[in-house]
Amino acid sequence: MSESSGLPWPGTGPTNSADEAWLTAIAQAAAGDAQAPLELLVEYLTLLADAAISGRRPREHELAIVRELGRRAAEQGIPAGRVVDLYLSAAWRMWRDLPDVVPYRDRDTVRASAQAVLRAVGEAIAVLVDSYQAATQQLIRQEESLRRELVDDLLRGDADVSRIVERAEPFGLDLGRPHQVVLAAPADGLPDGDTTAGMLERFILDRFGDREVLVATKDGLLVVLIPATAPSAAPRTTTKDIGELIYDALVRHRAGRTWRVSTGRAYPGAYGIARSYEEAREALMLADRLQLDAAVVDARDMLVYRVLVRDQAAIVDLIQAVLVPLTQSRGGAEPLLQTLEAYFATGEVATEAARRLNMSVRTVTYRLDKVKALTGHDPGDPAQRFILHIAVVGARLLEWPTRDLPSGAEAYA
Repeated sequence: MSESSGLPWPGTGPTNSADEAWLTAIAQAAAGDAQAPLELLVEYLTLLADAAISGRRPREHELAIVRELGRRAAEQGIPAGRVVDLYLSAAWRMWRDLPDVVPYRDRDTVRASAQAVLRAVGEAIAVLVDSYQAATQQLIRQEESLRRELVDDLLRGDADVSRIVERAEPFGLDLGRPHQVVLAAPADGLPDGDTTAGMLERFILDRFGDREVLVATKDGLLVVLIPATAPSAAPRTTTKDIGELIYDALVRHRAGRTWRVSTGRAYPGAYGIARSYEEAREALMLADRLQLDAAVVDARDMLVYRVLVRDQAAIVDLIQAVLVPLTQSRGGAEPLLQTLEAYFATGEVATEAARRLNMSVRTVTYRLDKVKALTGHDPGDPAQRFILHIAVVGARLLEWPTRDLPSGAEAYA
């Protein structure tokens, strides 16, 4: 509706001073009700009053100001509902008081004025909400970027400790407090836009009520940085450790997805976070190489395997001396290695190993005898069993016989 529409609008409207006092009173009352800053109503009430009095639509420069106010509201962290309440409250207060300021002559004028005001309210709030949402998304992207950069630097062990402490403060992290890193690896990878990280952070915050939690993604993994000790208000109704709790939450979030979770040990300081991350990452790698059934692995339980990995030359020597003769078997070394793994995992009970391998006990005992004949080591003898077991673990760590054993300087690297 335009100023030249010919409708019987009131003549001159209130004077400038009266207009200013009237709109100020409305703004103050609306801001008090909505508990929102008064300055968010700049220009909005003026365009509403002009719509009511003259019937004109909001001008582009007026809507641009409203758009800027929506951005400011988002940056100030004011809830969107509160901002909309502010604008609606101001609108109905202005409409309620309008007859006292401008005398309407007839029903048609009131109807036309109401239509103009409703249209102005709709356009202004649409612009406000769009701007608020766009600014919120931008802030989320900025925070996610800062979060990823912070997590990357923490996990890498950034040398600029004072700077990283400063960057951690907005996220509520006290780097003097012991923290541990938990990693979660999905079998099918993390697609773009996956919501699991947000769900997991909400779950941990709801459960422990601790702001010192960061959840991010890195190299296809979910990374959880969490204080080592839960606050006193945390529920004590479960004996599960954090790795098991996170695994349960992940499984509930998306049924059918397979996860493996690893937990590093807790250390204080920024460098402690990097150390915990390396432990958790190595635990994941070792669990995969060893083909462990466990869905949750703890770095403490993998220490012996880390020792083996670090002395690769000794492992190579052991495999060559003990297991390489298994390659002479007609089916190669792999079936015999699988049998040894199952036999050791079931406490050297052939019947349990047969059940696990889905084969007859006779086949298991035949293969164990074959191992003894080829290697000269008896799986049933305690001393020789230990040598075989360590050799089998070493073979899995080096992915032998699928991959060739390192040789020469490579084995000592």
